[in-house]
Amino acid sequence: MAFPDGAFPRHQLLWPMVEARLPAGELAHDREHLARVYAWALHLAGEGGVAADLAGATALVHDLVFVPKDSADRAQGGARSAAAAPALLATAGYSAVEAEQIATAVATSSWSRGLAPGNALGVVLQDADRLDALGAIGLLRSAACAQFMSRAERPGRFYDPGDPFAESGRPLDDRLQAIDHCYAKLLRLAAGLRLPGARAEGARRHATIVAFLAALRGELGQGIAVQADSAG
Repeated sequence: MAFPDGAFPRHQLLWPMVEARLPAGELAHDREHLARVYAWALHLAGEGGVAADLAGATALVHDLVFVPKDSADRAQGGARSAAAAPALLATAGYSAVEAEQIATAVATSSWSRGLAPGNALGVVLQDADRLDALGAIGLLRSAACAQFMSRAERPGRFYDPGDPFAESGRPLDDRLQAIDHCYAKLLRLAAGLRLPGARAEGARRHATIVAFLAALRGELGQGIAVQADSAG
């Protein structure tokens, strides 16, 4: 599929404005992330009962304002993107009513805030965005994010060498240890997907993460059992 899809002229107008705001050097939130979320939003639009044009536009602007994952404002990315979106949407030809619907969906999209979707567009966006945090691509994005957060004054690492899988009851810290992100977030995502198509794909991607952790456990010499939340 072309990105943005040529069937939606307003997406063609919107995309250059979004592309200009992409964060430099952050692979977890790059052009390809938006393209994947966009493709899933279009795919899920019918199932979610929303117009594909609006679903695609919502995906394009959902990360309009980038907030680093190790920032104290980590949970504010969705709200800030929602506030910035209407001006770009208006320039691309979306009405005030359409822009408000899209902004409402974006405002409730952040996992960190733990909000339910604000409308049907929000359901589609949450499912599409969270699918991109699962599976093989989700693991790649998690590693990229960990590298982006690692700094000389606070270096990160892949795992806690004394307790890689947080089995001692230690607090999870996914700003320090990349594998902690699997337990803090990734293994909890599939159970929260709402649309049937997203749930089916999410179950497959959840299994990929469980298999990865089992392989890692074996390579670290800690057996093969992996504790993970059920996908539901």
